[in-house]
Amino acid sequence: MSEDCNNKCEDCSDDCSERKTTSFLEAPHELSNIRKVIGVVSGKGGVGKTLVTSLLAASMQRHGYKTAILDADVTGPSIPKAFGIREKASSNEMGILPAISKTGINIMSINLVLENDTDPVVWRGPIIAGAVKQFWTDVIWSDVDVMFVDLPPGTGDVPLTVFQSLPIDGIVIVTSPQELVSMIVGKAVKMARMMNVPILGLVENMSYAICPDCGKELSIFGKSRIEETAAQYGISVMDRLPIDPAIAEFCDSGTIELYENDMLANLVKALDITINSHDE
Repeated sequence: MSEDCNNKCEDCSDDCSERKTTSFLEAPHELSNIRKVIGVVSGKGGVGKTLVTSLLAASMQRHGYKTAILDADVTGPSIPKAFGIREKASSNEMGILPAISKTGINIMSINLVLENDTDPVVWRGPIIAGAVKQFWTDVIWSDVDVMFVDLPPGTGDVPLTVFQSLPIDGIVIVTSPQELVSMIVGKAVKMARMMNVPILGLVENMSYAICPDCGKELSIFGKSRIEETAAQYGISVMDRLPIDPAIAEFCDSGTIELYENDMLANLVKALDITINSHDE
């Protein structure tokens, strides 16, 4: 440290050991109690990120954890539809109250505050990012063991805001079998590492389909390259999800949390360890 130091690190170019880093973390609502926050991300749209978020939340709820979903995909919110939530979010003098699903999952989404579900959100990036922060700071998330944050695809304003403003304990990257997956996953991995966010692993959606006649596993989108991609970036493949028409039916009917399965068993085990690890 220089003898002339004025403790204003933001104005200083010296790389000294006493440099203070600026934290952009936002405090949650004073009545919130959230143990772990897990982001669900994808490098591109249409790979099933919201589906994985929904299945994960439902699976963890069945395993005895109090779960919540913060829907950060403001311009394309679909979490309320998947859970069949039609009523709007309520509030009291203390703050905003999340909606509660059939099995007790706490949910907050922009569609729970819009007058109509089909109203478009025509906002610029900073306003969208600000709304996501308000879902964290103004909503009363009481006694949540694990919150899943359903992020919009890509590496834009909202993922950056979430990584900087929320205490993310880890992320799950959702992808699909197409050949361009390596490049797309690479962008998500590199952003997470730039932000010092731990990566729990990869989930490959639409990995295969089961023939209803012979039971054979069919690679609809070609041979999976997920193992090669994971090895390339030094991360783990957690689970592979099939193409299952029943899943679409459960989503369309708003009953996704009633779709019982063990397709995300490896990820559930990893989350069990993460949740029960000692908080720093």
